[in-house]
Amino acid sequence: MIVCKSPAEIGKMRAANQLVARILDELSLLVQPGVTTADLDAEADARVHAAGAQSAFKGYRGYPATLCASVNDQVVHGIPNTRPLASGDIISLDMGVKLNGYYGDSAVTVAVGSVSDEVRKLLRVTEEALERGIAQVRVGGRISDIGHAIQAHVEANGFSVVREFVGHGIGASLHEEPQIANYGEANRGPRMAEGMTLAIEPMVNMGKPAVRVLSDGWTAVTRDGSLSAHFEHTVAVTKSGPDILTLRPVRVA
Repeated sequence: MIVCKSPAEIGKMRAANQLVARILDELSLLVQPGVTTADLDAEADARVHAAGAQSAFKGYRGYPATLCASVNDQVVHGIPNTRPLASGDIISLDMGVKLNGYYGDSAVTVAVGSVSDEVRKLLRVTEEALERGIAQVRVGGRISDIGHAIQAHVEANGFSVVREFVGHGIGASLHEEPQIANYGEANRGPRMAEGMTLAIEPMVNMGKPAVRVLSDGWTAVTRDGSLSAHFEHTVAVTKSGPDILTLRPVRVA
């Protein structure tokens, strides 16, 4: 069942999602060579608790950390560890919180030090694909319109879309209906209605789309060892179009 939220509920969700956005922005600024993903997880955990919130991920089906930190060929659900990041790495920072009974969820992929033009293209295209997907969010539109727009942009730029992991509804639960694939034909699946709240999250590989899960039961990596990027926003469906609840601050270079 898809749950549509009232304006008051979306207000609570906005607070949770803005907290996630702020913490991810702060963590992104801490990413540099020599920092470990365990360091970043500790910073995330401290910030969540200081805000009076709870981690959405820590303890979820046994996941051990506040942050999913996925480096290079790790697609999603990377468990933080003590390996220092190196210049040329990329890292996906994926985090959720529960605040006043409602969840926020977002992700961003960050370059560590200097990376190649092709890697920067991967990050840019993945973020653009998220924007293309969000642009399809409208009352009366179909859920599959989101994934169709994402896939078209990714593949037009020579990359591939992960099939095994998808976006999802979100609200009083971290994962709600509907599932939101990042691929497929347009004009399929449920129609979007005012008050629906969606976590849209393309995962894009530089090589082929296939992935596998490591023996830790969580970390998903590309089968061919290629790099992978991941961006995510939580979005509310409104009469006037998409309302991005996890917008991060715009930084001027």
